[in-house]
Amino acid sequence: MAANPQIALTGLARALIQQNRLTEADAVACTAEQQNKANGFILETARRGLLSERDIARFAADTFGHPLLDISALEPGNIVSDAIDRKLIGKHHVLPIAKRGNRLTVALADPTNLRALDEIRFQSGLSVDPVVVEASKLQSAIDKQGESAKESLEALTGGDEFDMDMLEQEAPSEAAADDAQAEVDDAPVVRFIQKVLIDAINEGASDIHFEPYEKYYRIRVRTDGTLREIAQPPLVLREKIAARIKVISRLDISEKRVPQDGRMKLVLSKNKAIDFRVSTLPTLHGEKIVMRILDPSSAMLGVDALGYDPEQKAALLEAIERPYGMILVTGPTGSGKTVSLYTCLNILNKAGVNISTAEDPAEINLPGINQVNVNEKAGLTFSSALRAFLRQDPDVIMVGEIRDLETSEIAIKAAQTGHLVLSTLHTNDAPTTLERLRNMGVAPFNIASSVILITAQRLARRLCSCKQPVDIPHDVLIEAGFTEADLDGSWKPYGPVGCDKCKGSGYKGRVGIYQVMPITEDIARIIMNNGNSIEIAAQAELDGVMDLRRSGLRKVKAGMTSLTEVLATTNE
Repeated sequence: MAANPQIALTGLARALIQQNRLTEADAVACTAEQQNKANGFILETARRGLLSERDIARFAADTFGHPLLDISALEPGNIVSDAIDRKLIGKHHVLPIAKRGNRLTVALADPTNLRALDEIRFQSGLSVDPVVVEASKLQSAIDKQGESAKESLEALTGGDEFDMDMLEQEAPSEAAADDAQAEVDDAPVVRFIQKVLIDAINEGASDIHFEPYEKYYRIRVRTDGTLREIAQPPLVLREKIAARIKVISRLDISEKRVPQDGRMKLVLSKNKAIDFRVSTLPTLHGEKIVMRILDPSSAMLGVDALGYDPEQKAALLEAIERPYGMILVTGPTGSGKTVSLYTCLNILNKAGVNISTAEDPAEINLPGINQVNVNEKAGLTFSSALRAFLRQDPDVIMVGEIRDLETSEIAIKAAQTGHLVLSTLHTNDAPTTLERLRNMGVAPFNIASSVILITAQRLARRLCSCKQPVDIPHDVLIEAGFTEADLDGSWKPYGPVGCDKCKGSGYKGRVGIYQVMPITEDIARIIMNNGNSIEIAAQAELDGVMDLRRSGLRKVKAGMTSLTEVLATTNE
């Protein structure tokens, strides 16, 4: 057989020639016509009327010992097309149609395409069982899978048009740039992601979760501290959504085995842009992505918007106006510590004040403040950043978090030598913060001589305007912490109702609950005598400091939140 050396005949073409079903000249001509297209030989042979697609499929199934399947009879929703990367489907014109255990059934028109089978086997890690189908029906099934995903996205986005330049981005890494381009330049996916981001911002969400599972893919947003599902895009699009987010977040699109952290920016107008902190995490069924929404305007609201009671606000403002000392903000993750710190920094941010911050990472960009991102891999730790700050003639230093003895000792030394230091700790309330520092190994004398104020805080959901008065038994109110003097009949507690504005939850926004504890001489004396947090809390109460529960009950009395919320967010 002397075929044209420039034309590479497929195994199927050679088999048809050997079985006298096709002449060599016709096979070469059909292959030459469609040489660069998957299944091009089969489609060209059928187009010329030499053999029908049905005949070729039946011949391939009999000759190579694979089942013959009419793929048009399968329900599109039952096809597991997401079992392999869509790039492989498009490249080789194959379609995974079923998965059982560690075996994957793959439909293809040319069973001699061993390269396709090998690549599927390698990528999926499964044993591959080929079934033969007609080429045009296979293409139709592949198109339907793509159309189904696109229609689902169009339905989710409502057909809205978005400015493709709203998301500031950089090109992916050179190693992945070529493969990434086709993966991420998908207009429906771009529009869908932008709609999710804009809707989350308009809703006042703090986080967006993109979560892949075995049978479905879901997107949830955290609003007022509560996660709520907003969409279930087609599972087949999980790779494209992840790739698009990684590209605009300046992450390595080819790395899917380890967690990555990045940032991106959504430009809403000439004067307003929202930053996002992006975190990826490899899970069993793909990469989970969480985006933290960082709205710079939240730091510009001012101390009045945070929810401090008048005496608490006065104590805080007095502390940050002092020339030196340490102010600590404590509470669990998601309790609003960062916003409180940034609000204080914004008050201090004046032309004559030199402010430096070490953060992991810097969440909100504040002009006029020297912000440093901690990078432990590069050796830039909180402690090394603090040492550098002390050589930069600072007036105010902010440390994102005190995590160890070295950082705490440098921060305390800075507070003792004429600098105002602000930082955070993860503790339950203000008194236990002092005990936590001592447990780190900080000497009691250093704690007493440097710390000037501690603020512990929580965030409770604020009642929506649809709230209604509720009847709560007298003994329940007393047990919650109200005194008989509080229950004088001049007010009534409110509870959630639910309306369109709050999406039926009864809550809209959040309000801060605070314990603001200045370090008085009496508390400093207890610290010097190695007193515990119980003794410190008792003295703070004598000094007129409200604990978190008492502060929360004031918000209930003012009708800002419900008793249920306060009981859930504060400890007695």
